[in-house]
Amino acid sequence: MPYVRLSGIYFFYFSALGAFLPYWPLYLEGIGFDPIQIGQIMAIPAATKIVSPNLWGWLADHTGRTLRLIRWAAFSTFVAFCAVFWVRDYAGVVGVMLGFSFFWNAILPLFETITLGHLHGQAQRYSGIRMWGSIGFIAWVAALGKGLDGPFPVACLPQAVALLFGALWLNTLVVPSSGRENHGEGQGSLAGILKRPDVIAFFVANMLLQVAHGPYYVFFSVYLEEHGFDGAGIGQLWALGVFAEIVLFAGFHRLLRLASPRAILLGSLALSAARWLMIAWGVDHLAWLLIAQVLHAASFGAVHAVAIHLVHGYFRGPHHGKGQALYSSLSFGLGGALGSFLSGYGWEDWGPRGVYTAAAGCCLLALGVAWPRVGRSVA
Repeated sequence: MPYVRLSGIYFFYFSALGAFLPYWPLYLEGIGFDPIQIGQIMAIPAATKIVSPNLWGWLADHTGRTLRLIRWAAFSTFVAFCAVFWVRDYAGVVGVMLGFSFFWNAILPLFETITLGHLHGQAQRYSGIRMWGSIGFIAWVAALGKGLDGPFPVACLPQAVALLFGALWLNTLVVPSSGRENHGEGQGSLAGILKRPDVIAFFVANMLLQVAHGPYYVFFSVYLEEHGFDGAGIGQLWALGVFAEIVLFAGFHRLLRLASPRAILLGSLALSAARWLMIAWGVDHLAWLLIAQVLHAASFGAVHAVAIHLVHGYFRGPHHGKGQALYSSLSFGLGGALGSFLSGYGWEDWGPRGVYTAAAGCCLLALGVAWPRVGRSVA
């Protein structure tokens, strides 16, 4: 198994995410955008994720050239993002975000099928490769957070992101195809799978969880800055969350021996609600923020690892790529877009505490949706 080359894709993909996600709202604020505009702009990558993975997944299924499509998508991401160097107005930034995110959002769902093909059905080994994405994220979020207080002004953020998109594209050129993406027999039609109540509940619960993450991804850095944190402190708190995620991924195969995927999912949703309440009401108490960031291991890491496991169980053989695309588009896409968009308006009308409290309510609603059925039929 080409462990290093597979891990490299996750490393550079999530390094770019670590440079972009925590600090892009600060960059947008620095060039004059207000909270509603920032929320709208940050909703665009999630919105394109509703369409992009499904379209590119369909192309991969019909051409059988998944890896070639990944390489083209990575190259197009780099080229489209570089247009940001020539625009600073709202319409121009929106256009850049639409362009690069349409291609960027295609890469990961397609690559998940390549990775799982190389794993030969041993989905529990996935977390050992995926954790390198978290390592890349934490490295860049910490480095840029420190740099913002010194030699690296936020105005230089586009150069860092473009550099990482270029490295991601170059790394796709050395990854081998697994040759197994579409092998195996499906269990019934795709429509039949999607009509199952447990599958519907799975997608709804994950969508609600990502709605709850919207104010975190869009406004957490702004929230901390408003409460006196400098760039290094902001970066360290982001890094702590992802470090907890790395520990979770590294030990997830052991966790599966102690608890079922269903139990891990339900427990993680409950802890996610607690996390947003701590951020809402404990932002002035460092201890609460530290605990909340450690809970990123539950709200993202554990839920995502379980979701990959459940998608692998729900969508077999030729349906697997479509299942990964649907998981990405409905949860991170639709859920993320709604969370980002609504948090911009909520930030103005309800204030930060109201928005994060509403996020906790979304997690409890997700727990109620998942409790009756999700994961009962998948070991």
